[in-house]
Amino acid sequence: MSKIESILFVCLGNICRSPLAEGIARDLAQKRGLELKIDSAGTSGWHIDEPPCANSIAIARKYGIDISSLRGRKVSVYGDDVFDWIVAMDKQNYHDLLKMGFDESKVKFIGDFGLEGQEIPDPYYYKNLEGFEKIFAMLKTAIAEMYKQLS
Repeated sequence: MSKIESILFVCLGNICRSPLAEGIARDLAQKRGLELKIDSAGTSGWHIDEPPCANSIAIARKYGIDISSLRGRKVSVYGDDVFDWIVAMDKQNYHDLLKMGFDESKVKFIGDFGLEGQEIPDPYYYKNLEGFEKIFAMLKTAIAEMYKQLS
């Protein structure tokens, strides 16, 4: 495997899962002394320039991570050569990335990193933090495993 220097996390709207993954990934990279370019985006354009949802901001803040300055963007703003890995939160986004023409060797499914194939569920409609706690824990597990594979 060639050296991985950049990771893009992708969900549907880029306001719940992928910004949370970006925040966790940056936090864990800093704590492990990894120098990585980390970003997030969505496959849809529904939330361009919007901040992460309030529950994503709140759960990240609970664990000492600030994602409030992030803004939604669509994955199409990036070319295929910008990131070494493009990590999809679920199978639908994985397939959408391939349909958009992203290099199959770069597109990864987050469920393959310590989650036994599980998708990160979309918590957009959750009314409380419980669902966000669950995805935070899943993301932290997956990203920690991802970083183990990079070392």
